[in-house]
Amino acid sequence: MIVSVLQENLAKSLSIVTRAIEGSPPLPVLSNVLLETEDSRLKLSATNLEMSITAWIGAKVEQAGSITLPARTFSELVGTLSRERIDMKLDASTHTMEMRCGVQTTNIRGIDADEFPPINHGAEADFHMSGGTLKEMINQTVFAAATEMNRPILTGVYIKLDDTTLTMAAADGYRLAVRTSEMAKTFAEKQDMVIPARTMNEVARVCGDDMEVGVCLPGERNAITFTAPNVVITSQALDGRFPDFAAIIPRSFATTTMLYTSDLLAVCRRAEIFARDNANSSTMVVRPADNPGEPADVMIVGKSAERGDTEGAAQATAEGEPLDISFNIKYLIDVLNVIKEERVVFQSNGPENPGVLKPEEREDFVHVIMPMSK
Repeated sequence: MIVSVLQENLAKSLSIVTRAIEGSPPLPVLSNVLLETEDSRLKLSATNLEMSITAWIGAKVEQAGSITLPARTFSELVGTLSRERIDMKLDASTHTMEMRCGVQTTNIRGIDADEFPPINHGAEADFHMSGGTLKEMINQTVFAAATEMNRPILTGVYIKLDDTTLTMAAADGYRLAVRTSEMAKTFAEKQDMVIPARTMNEVARVCGDDMEVGVCLPGERNAITFTAPNVVITSQALDGRFPDFAAIIPRSFATTTMLYTSDLLAVCRRAEIFARDNANSSTMVVRPADNPGEPADVMIVGKSAERGDTEGAAQATAEGEPLDISFNIKYLIDVLNVIKEERVVFQSNGPENPGVLKPEEREDFVHVIMPMSK
């Protein structure tokens, strides 16, 4: 194997594919990146047996071949090289890759490519969608997925295709994020699946606003494949049934408050500084104005028994009943971070009921947060 690539391209592709590698994989070869020549390109692959990522970069191929190299060593080395051409030559007898870049010469020992597990990225895409839309849908849901393995199904993002609507949802038992989008394609049969949140995060990383992403839905292998330009990500779907989340989204409210997104986010961040000592519990107090059109009194309170407290006002208008409700302030910050609109709507039926947050004049994204006891 004799191949030449640009340092910049190799470093970028390694940063993408190595995210599929676990910290302590069960097999030594799973700590490696597979390098294969393919026509006039170099193909890089990594897997943890549940998720696989493959990337291609342009290359000058003088002699075809393949090898696996230790991902951490290889990535760190490439990152230190100058932005020049890297010439790589494999000694197949010793599984050693000689790398030359400028005046730097390095030899890296690898493992035979035959020991690397086969990667099957699926067939043709079942549908295509805008990379920008897919990225936004993922970012507005995946943060709500559970990180604990008590209920494995909640560690994924639920995806449903029904008629022309694509729905994504994630929940951890304390909050729920739901995002929908209308598709150009009509799906004859309803399909749903749950994809690990880790996979969805990696898909969002490679999605660009101006690109098109192909999606190959799970078949017999129960694996889903996302195809972006020069990158393919495949992942096993999670086994199990996602909870019926539609039933917990309130349809009517006693209090409706309109706030500026950036203003509310700033007040919440200040409250979090003190709320950390109190299981992140902060209080939102809403006092609607006596007369329509007048500003409401909205306060976000964060307290620490040892370090003090903070009370911040947020510009708002409100209708309905006064409200005094406690939330995990981190959950509020998480959702406000993924809302791009200038204003948000917060709605509630009282301190014992979930709160609902969504962008102003949008019905395709809703976030539900369960209250905390005081």
